[in-house]
Amino acid sequence: METPEHVEVRFELAGLGSRAAAAIADLALISAILIPLNIGTEMLGLESMLGRWASALIYLLMGFALIGYYVLFEGLNGGRTPGKILLGLRVVMDTGRPITLTAAALRNLIRGPEYASLLLPAVLTMVLHRGNKRLGDLAAGTIVVRDHPTEWKLAPVRTDEEAVEVGPPELSEAEFRLLDRLLARLSDLAPEVQIRMTVELAQRFETRVPRRTTDPEEYLVALYEDERRKRRSRFATRAASGAGRTTVTAERFVARKQEAWEGFRRVASRIERAGLRALAAAEIPGFAARYREITADLARARTYGVSPEVVAYLERLVAAGHNALYRAPAARRLAVPRYVLGAFPAAVVESWRYVLVAFLLFVVPAAVGYAILREQPDLAQEIAPPVMLSRAEQAAERQAHGIGYAQAENEERPVLASWIITNNVMVCLSAFAGGLLAGLLTVVSLVYNGLLLGVGFGVFANYRAAGYLATFIAGHGVLELTAIFISGGAGFRLARALIAPGDLTRRDALVVQGVVAVRMIGAVVCLLAVAGSIEGLLSASDAAPALKYAVSAASAILLASYFASGWAYLKRNPYSDIRRP
Repeated sequence: METPEHVEVRFELAGLGSRAAAAIADLALISAILIPLNIGTEMLGLESMLGRWASALIYLLMGFALIGYYVLFEGLNGGRTPGKILLGLRVVMDTGRPITLTAAALRNLIRGPEYASLLLPAVLTMVLHRGNKRLGDLAAGTIVVRDHPTEWKLAPVRTDEEAVEVGPPELSEAEFRLLDRLLARLSDLAPEVQIRMTVELAQRFETRVPRRTTDPEEYLVALYEDERRKRRSRFATRAASGAGRTTVTAERFVARKQEAWEGFRRVASRIERAGLRALAAAEIPGFAARYREITADLARARTYGVSPEVVAYLERLVAAGHNALYRAPAARRLAVPRYVLGAFPAAVVESWRYVLVAFLLFVVPAAVGYAILREQPDLAQEIAPPVMLSRAEQAAERQAHGIGYAQAENEERPVLASWIITNNVMVCLSAFAGGLLAGLLTVVSLVYNGLLLGVGFGVFANYRAAGYLATFIAGHGVLELTAIFISGGAGFRLARALIAPGDLTRRDALVVQGVVAVRMIGAVVCLLAVAGSIEGLLSASDAAPALKYAVSAASAILLASYFASGWAYLKRNPYSDIRRP
């Protein structure tokens, strides 16, 4: 990544193994929280009101725990879930900046369909993509990198002998680095390998630096300490090729700068935990000045050939300073009403063309399915689900006994409502995530569900019970079907970024369109929460048909008001990032 100071910062991408281990750790933590809650809820039972609503709540938590867990931790904790912290991983934007809450939501909304497909698409894209990205990362413009804040500190450099004039270094940079690495790894080698390598290296150096001991290892350690002192002295400056040119050795550069780097690291660590509010207002300009100095030091370190460990340390410092100074200003509070009543419906209004396409792909197959079943009733035995045929055959008898379609007992309705909400959200997320397959899965999902609804009405109409089915659907159908159309529209936004990115690269187009799409899904979740509650508590009850149709009309009015609120939001914010080409 290139910072605004034109200094490159390198990140090490996390691999499939470490990411899988972090996911397993997170799943274990989620299970450790939910399993005791589930056991406690079962002990309450469905006999009491508390038990029924507790069961409904735990079902919702189990349905959305995976997505909500990742969104909240990654969006509000600097791209780190507990599992990622354990494995030393972090999610960041493609630019190297901290992940935003919108990007965290977008990359994790894809998790539902990925888990439903046994993670095969995620594994495939991570293996094939050079950035180790899964589908959610492609849509959100994020990467997962290695992040080891505990490894920031450098080994302390002794400075008590810097003033002693001990002469120029005897070893070249390559020889000194070789000696440094051998001594660092010596204890990890087998005894016979230690002896062989120390003897060979001592024989190589003793022609220039006489030995004062017969022990080759002791000789190499003394030589190393002498070289370190010489490289911190004023004689460490060596002539380079060309008249009047000199280069300062890496050791002297690190020794002179390390104290300043450590001071910056301590401040950067505070900011990483608490943000810039960890500093007083008067300290921020000084921190910015030190950050610019660190970026210059990183460039010098690469020029001087400093060891890779020090370069990685400086890159970590620059990344921390960059994230602190250039991150988007955090809101003082999460303005939930502004998003729910403004930004979410505004994204739908702005995307009305995509939603219209989804509507047609649903309604036309529904009309075709209905017409076919009305013209050829015998096809019902071949294409209609058996449960649907059974309900249609029993419709007249159930109506005579006052039993509605999918009617449930009072104690089961809260749990039924939570199950319906969870199921509907997953259906909509599948339509949304299908946009990453160039919209093919979105089209299939819309056409299939539309055809299924049309066939269902055709079957019931053939048994003169279409009104019986319509009475059940009326209460929640307006909101639920609209949510499906919006999900399809959001999927088509992602598909357009892949098929016709315009002047942008596909990667950038996905990020741009994804910002709008994830807000459309926010509206979907709001609508399905209301629709699922109506379906579980009212549609599945024995309430009068007139009440159900009245709720349907009220839902339509509510929907119109909701989108009017979004239209007003666009008028108030003409330059909002929702307005995407």
